Amino acid sequence: METRILLDLFIIFAAAKLAGEIFHRLKQPAVVGEILVGILLGPHLLGLISDSHTLSVFAEIGIIFLLFAVGLETRATDMFRVGRVALAVAVAGVLLPFGMGLAFMLGLGGQLVTALFVATALVATSVGITARVLADLGQTASRPARIILGAAVIDDILGLIVLAIVSGMSAGNFSTWHIGLVIIEAIAFTVFVLFVGRHAAHRLSAHLYKLRISNPAFVVSVALCLGLSAVANYIGLAAIVGAFLAGMAFAETQEAAHIRRSLDPVYDLLVPIFFVIMGTQVNLHSFANTFIIMLGLVITILAIIGKLVGCGLAALELGKREALAIGIGMIPRGEVGLVVAAIGLSRGIIGNDIYGVVVFMCILTTLITPPLLRMALKRLSSI
Repeated sequence: METRILLDLFIIFAAAKLAGEIFHRLKQPAVVGEILVGILLGPHLLGLISDSHTLSVFAEIGIIFLLFAVGLETRATDMFRVGRVALAVAVAGVLLPFGMGLAFMLGLGGQLVTALFVATALVATSVGITARVLADLGQTASRPARIILGAAVIDDILGLIVLAIVSGMSAGNFSTWHIGLVIIEAIAFTVFVLFVGRHAAHRLSAHLYKLRISNPAFVVSVALCLGLSAVANYIGLAAIVGAFLAGMAFAETQEAAHIRRSLDPVYDLLVPIFFVIMGTQVNLHSFANTFIIMLGLVITILAIIGKLVGCGLAALELGKREALAIGIGMIPRGEVGLVVAAIGLSRGIIGNDIYGVVVFMCILTTLITPPLLRMALKRLSSI
C-alpha cells in the first residue's frame, strides 16, 4: 500500500508540474492543466492514479493551504472596504442560480428534493479555483479579487447553510432550530476570527522572536490554520473557510511576508495535488448518454448565467468591466458542487444520471473560468 501511494504521489506531482509548464507556455493558468491531467490519468481513463482515501486526504490538505495562502494576501481592512459590494455579490450569486436551477428541474417534472439538490449544487462558488487563478496572475490584491474572494467565502457559508437545510429535508428531520444554530455559528465564527483573531495575531507577532523553535512565525501561523480549519469543520462549515480566515488574521502582521515565503514550498507540493485529484473524480463514461449531455449543457448554461448576471449586476456600480470580471470569477463550482452531488448520490436522492449532469456542470464551469477570468482581468488592467 505504501509503495502504491508513493507511486501515485510521484505520478501526480510530476504530471502536474509538467502540465503546469505546458499550460504556462500556452499562456493559460496551470490549474487547467492540472485538472485535465487528473481526468486523463485517473481511474476512469488510463488508471495510472488509484482511487485512494489517502490521496483524498492529501488533496484536502492541499486546498486548506491554498486558502491559507490566499488569506495571507487578503488584508481585512481591504476586505472591509469592499464588504458591502462583496455581500451583495454573494447574496445575488446564491439567489439567482438557486432559483433558476430549482425552476428548471421542477419544470422537467423532477421531484422537489432532487430539484433542491441540483439547485444547491449551483449555489456555491469554488473559491479554490478562482483563488488559484488570481494567485497565478498576481492579482490577489486587486479590488475585483478582494470582492470575488470575499463573496466566494460568503457564498460557501451560505451554500453550506442551504445544503444543511436541503439535507435535513431529504432525511426527514428538518429542524428550524438546527438551521438557526448553523447560521449563528457561521456568523459568530467569522466575526470572531476577523476581529478578535486579527488583533491576537498582531499581539502574538510581536513576541514570536522570543521562541526558540525554528521559523516560529511559520510554525505558529500554520498551527492556527490547521486549528481553525478543524473548528470550522466541526461546527458545520467548510475547513477552507477556517484556513482562509487564519490567513487573513496574519495578513496585516509584520511577519506576513516571511510566512508567505516560508509557505511557498508547501504550496508548490500540495496545491497541485488537490486539482489533479479533483480531475480524477470525473468519469467521462457518465456523458455517453445524449440526454445527459444535453441536460448537462442546459444546467451549465444556467449555472454560468446565474453567477454572471446575478454577481455582475450586484457589482455594476464599479463599472461594466470590473463587474464582468467579478461575475466571471464567481462562475466555477468545482469541488463544492461535487460535494453536493456526492451527498445526494450517497443518500439515493439523485441517481447516476443526475449525478453525471452535476459533475458535467462542475467540470465545465471550472475549466472555462480560468481563461475567461485571465482575459477579463487583462482588459481591466489595460484601462
